[in-house]
Formats: sequence, C-alpha cells, structure tokens
Amino acid sequence: MKPTLVMFLALAVAAPASAQYGGGSHWYNAPADVPPITLRPFLDVSAEAFTAVKTFDAVFGNTSAPFWGGGLQVVAWRGRVYGELGASRLLKKKSELVGERAFVADGVAYRLGIPLRSRIKPFEVVAGYRFNVSPRVIPYVGAGLGTYHYTEESDFADASENVDVKHRGYIFQTGAELRIQRWIGVAADAHYTRVPGILGLNGISQQFAADPQTKSPAREKDLGGWAVRLKVVVGR
Repeated sequence: MKPTLVMFLALAVAAPASAQYGGGSHWYNAPADVPPITLRPFLDVSAEAFTAVKTFDAVFGNTSAPFWGGGLQVVAWRGRVYGELGASRLLKKKSELVGERAFVADGVAYRLGIPLRSRIKPFEVVAGYRFNVSPRVIPYVGAGLGTYHYTEESDFADASENVDVKHRGYIFQTGAELRIQRWIGVAADAHYTRVPGILGLNGISQQFAADPQTKSPAREKDLGGWAVRLKVVVGR
C-alpha cells in the first residue's frame, strides 16, 4: 500500500473526530496530565513483500514472509514527536526461511534440490511526527535507519559458500494509531525498507542482477520491501 494512500485514509478518519475538539481548524492538545516524555513498549507483527521478487521466488517459492517483534517508543512534545527502537525476526519455525539452492540460465531459475535455510534479523531506529488531530486517531509519519543481519546456509556447503553479513538500510513508515483506552493503543502502518549491499553480491541474486532479461536488476540487490504492520502499544 502506498504511503500517501495510508495517510489519506488516516486523516479522513481523524478529521471528523477533530471537529468535536475545538473545530476543524484547531488540532487536539494532549491532556495536561500527560508527561512531557513517555516511554511506551510495544509488540508488532507484519507481513513483508520483498523487493527482490525473482530471487525469493526462485529460492523459497514465496515473495513475502511474516515477522514478529517488539521494542520501545519514546513520545515527547505533548505527544507530537516520537522515536522508536525495534527488533524483529521471521515468524517461522526456527525463525528461518527454508528453500533450495538454484541457478539461472537464460532468465529461468532452476532448483538444485539442495536445502537452504535463511534468517533475517532487523534492528531499526525511527523518528517521526504524530499529527494530533484527534484524541482517538493519531496519524504519524517517520523515517530512520536499520541494521539487517542476514544469514544463509545449506547442506553440503563449505564455509565460503554460506552467508553471514550485516548491512545498513533505510526506513520510511506512515500510518495511524487508534487509542483503545487510556493506556492501550493499536497502530497500523505501511513500513518500507531499502537494504542494499547484502543481495546481489553472489549466488542467484547476483545472477538475476546480471541477467539481461531481468527488467529491474537493482531490485534483486535489495533485501528490503513493503510491509503492512500491526502494533500494540502500552502507554499514554
């Protein structure tokens, strides 16, 4: 889902509520008893559609995967700005994607029948702005950086053929938080990551990136993608 569409929907829901609190031309102010800085732990689940479509489809037979995680959000300036630390991993058995090694010939991928297991462990830092247009629905937008730990190992492979690498990535997110009650909120957002420098260096992702029949070779070098994320937040 495109970030502009998410923001439009969030603002459309929030606007009628804001009219009940000072009119449409005045934004809602947080209650006076809300502290200047609040710490809010959270849990989240997400479904990510990977940018490297050809690579993931050839190796794992799927171009998306679920993740679960959690972290800590810091909200300041009467609820208007936030910072977030979060870590996640694959919501799979043993936190692994399971597939097969493959190679590319004339633009076609062929599996080799050799089992391959992969793990992806993001650690992300995001900062952003919360649009306090309503006491119940709070749209937000943010950006940040992350570190992505990617491992890949397969049967019958020596150490040089396995992969264990970390690399920096870039994050953009936008969504809205619904306040269920005084201390509980539920947020839904679109979460985009761009993670170059891990894929495309060797193996099938490199073959796809170098294949003249691949229409978007740069996509096969990107470990990131678009994710839809649901988050439960505890705190004011």
